[in-house]
Amino acid sequence: MGSVRVRESTQKLFLDFQYCGQRCREQTALDNTPANRKKLESILKKIEAEITLGTFEYHRYFPNSSKAQEFTKQAEVQRAREAHDTPLFETFSKDWLDEMKIQWRRSYISTMEGTLKNYLNPQFGEKEVGHITKKDILEFRASLAKVTTRSGKRLSASRINRIMTPLRMILSEAANRYEFSSPYHGIKSLKVPRTDVEPFGIDEVKQIIDTVRPDFRNYYIVRFFTGMRTGEIDGLQWDHVDFQRRQILVRQALVNGQLEYTKNDGSFRTIEMSQMVIDALNDQKRATGNMDFVFCTRNGGPLSHNNVTKRVWYPLLRHLGLRDRRPYQTRHTAATLWLASGESPEWIARQMGHTTTEMLFRVYSRFVPNLTRQDGSAFERLIRQNFDSPSIPETSASIKAQETVDEQ
Repeated sequence: MGSVRVRESTQKLFLDFQYCGQRCREQTALDNTPANRKKLESILKKIEAEITLGTFEYHRYFPNSSKAQEFTKQAEVQRAREAHDTPLFETFSKDWLDEMKIQWRRSYISTMEGTLKNYLNPQFGEKEVGHITKKDILEFRASLAKVTTRSGKRLSASRINRIMTPLRMILSEAANRYEFSSPYHGIKSLKVPRTDVEPFGIDEVKQIIDTVRPDFRNYYIVRFFTGMRTGEIDGLQWDHVDFQRRQILVRQALVNGQLEYTKNDGSFRTIEMSQMVIDALNDQKRATGNMDFVFCTRNGGPLSHNNVTKRVWYPLLRHLGLRDRRPYQTRHTAATLWLASGESPEWIARQMGHTTTEMLFRVYSRFVPNLTRQDGSAFERLIRQNFDSPSIPETSASIKAQETVDEQ
């Protein structure tokens, strides 16, 4: 049973009642007078009667209340369930995105918004989420394979999978809320061809570091010998360089020009610095030590990786006659050099931000023999040293073969 009460601090009346298992207290601007109490008691009786009949609509009585939107959504869900009806995809996806934003980095939110705007809403926006079928999903995915980019290329399997991911998540959430079976169930991601890892050899690394313009020499030394990702090194600040402990603390990354927390828990790590990296950073400190960012523009702002890649990286590779490779290959190079030098795989995994050593052996191990010559040549030398020796007795078969040749 509800009641009309007075708030001590303001001496204004408010309604106190139960709705949908929740206690609701709605403030009014009415003073505590007998006439106003009588007026509110009449309204409260009407509210409770409508609650009993199931016709009460919270927003009609309290349109500015924070609870109005909450109860309106609940009512819509309930009506949809009773009518076996569901909201439009565009409406549901907007609510879903608003609820999920708190969990994601700004860059990921931007990606999701772009995917919804450019791909999913144009295709499914006017359809009810509960009426989307597996056939609709597969036809949509097939249509993506025919889309061409500005450069005239078709969308890759990896890109198509990234577009489909939010669709799967949205339909899964809608299925849980409105109690239907997700049509996405059983649809597997497209197979993505494995991208070749193309690390630089130690001679190529030396060429690059010896030839690169002086203001970027320290930058590439740190890239090649720490395995840091582009966003991590571009977002590196002096606060996260510990010369005393010889460590770089990876705590953030520069994504789309903004600092964000690291990609995942594994990326949040501490990198042990080699002497060459320490020397490079000490030299860099003389140039940018009064700035926030370790590697920055003249005005102290972070580097634009697109500009660095186009104006420094690719021109340098072409000048040296080296095959074009993405700057990310500096990270792969660090991994192969550490493996080749005999460092512990567990230590390398920590340096790289990998949670296990599995990726190291799966991705990089085939490059190590070429760097260390531990590719079967050691076994070859062992055989030559022992079996090419004059002291090795000839087998009877070989002697007999020789005799046969001599007789002829």
